[in-house]
Amino acid sequence: MIASLVLLHCCQMQPVLDYLATHRSRFERELCQYLRMPSVSAQSNHNKDVRATADWLVKHCRSIGLKAKKHATDFHPIVTASTPRRPGKRAHFLVYGHYDVQPPEPLEEWNTPPFEPTIRNGAVYARGATDNKGQHFAHLKAVEAFLKTDTDLGCDLTFVIEGEEEVGSESLVTFLRKKKRELKCDGIVVSDTGMPSKKHPALTYALRGVTAMEITVRGPKADLHSGIYGGSVDNPALVLSQMLGALRDKKGRIAVPGFYGKVQKLTAYERKQMKRLPINETQYRRLVGVPKLFGEAGYTHHEQRSARPTLEINGLTSGYQGEGSKTIVPSWASAKITCRLVPNQDPHQVNRLLGKQLKKLCPSTVKLEIVDGHGAEAYHVPPTGPMAQAALEALRESFGHEPVLLREGGSIPIINEFKKVLGADSLLLGLALPDDNLHSPNEKFDLECFHNGAEMSARLWPKLAEL
Repeated sequence: MIASLVLLHCCQMQPVLDYLATHRSRFERELCQYLRMPSVSAQSNHNKDVRATADWLVKHCRSIGLKAKKHATDFHPIVTASTPRRPGKRAHFLVYGHYDVQPPEPLEEWNTPPFEPTIRNGAVYARGATDNKGQHFAHLKAVEAFLKTDTDLGCDLTFVIEGEEEVGSESLVTFLRKKKRELKCDGIVVSDTGMPSKKHPALTYALRGVTAMEITVRGPKADLHSGIYGGSVDNPALVLSQMLGALRDKKGRIAVPGFYGKVQKLTAYERKQMKRLPINETQYRRLVGVPKLFGEAGYTHHEQRSARPTLEINGLTSGYQGEGSKTIVPSWASAKITCRLVPNQDPHQVNRLLGKQLKKLCPSTVKLEIVDGHGAEAYHVPPTGPMAQAALEALRESFGHEPVLLREGGSIPIINEFKKVLGADSLLLGLALPDDNLHSPNEKFDLECFHNGAEMSARLWPKLAEL
């Protein structure tokens, strides 16, 4: 009986798989069209481009048989696209993605222009290639294969693709609450994470949270001549550097009282799973291009980058930045800071603790300004449920290798909102490789991962429908 069901399932899937194989070249061309659009959500000069990208996506979704709509928000639009509803009670799943991309700067470090997609060495190079246009586009192509071959997915799907993920997803949170009833679902599939290698497809069961802060140290009312005034007033750039340097000790621990208070220890099982990951310390050092690794003592590089909290300076600005020398005492200095958080850490509490410590470190010779930014809690779900097992099977069948379980060091703030508002867990099935340069120049997306990802998606829906 089981063998008969397996054979029937294979027969039903074959037209879908054949369609995916036949149209590979067209899929790549369409992806390049998508990538040409500079949908940079953080830069106001690209607001029109963001809206145009949403329009393109709606049109494309309709062309493959989905019922698509653009939803206006207070900032950037949200696109939804649904499969045609079939009669009877069926499971309903969401597919989440984002069409907005990071700023491409510094432009001079790109080998080819960031919004002129270029295919070389089996990968497409462009801003947004893997984060996140290419990844959710793979799911769209899988659904296209079902619709164009008139093959039943076994379940209903709704794509929710936003334009603000890179700036905090504020509009999407409001949208979820407003559309809670129609978006009610049995689970959510997200491909916005990664895998260690093409031989190690991955199910991510945890994401770090994030909290952001911008601080400014102000000294004299204007830049001062350093020869005339230097030595008699405190230098904001030097003060800020000293304050920031005091936030971490020599063993890599964050020197903010209370920062680790609610951090859960990794279990022996989790540490064992991480040992299965393929990249050793030497390979990792070469990948990131540093002479020597540095991190919190007592933890491996895998644990440091995915399962431990961090504090990073993302930007540091002060004084004269032009060519040559300009001898001044700058009037101000500023820094952008983010902390990556693990389960049980509260973003607001972490910001309060960090702000308190910065005020303590700041001397009376300058004034300190603190502006809190966006934040999100960490996400964690045990990888042992039926949805997770279905995902592992789909990964195994499409990539031809045993999947690994991992934690991801990055943050997807909306994942927690999905859980809070819709009450549904997320399957995190990332298709990005470690060297895909997310948020960096020369971002790329491996085309084998793209096509295998489309096949994985196609295999996944019938499995989930049977649960």
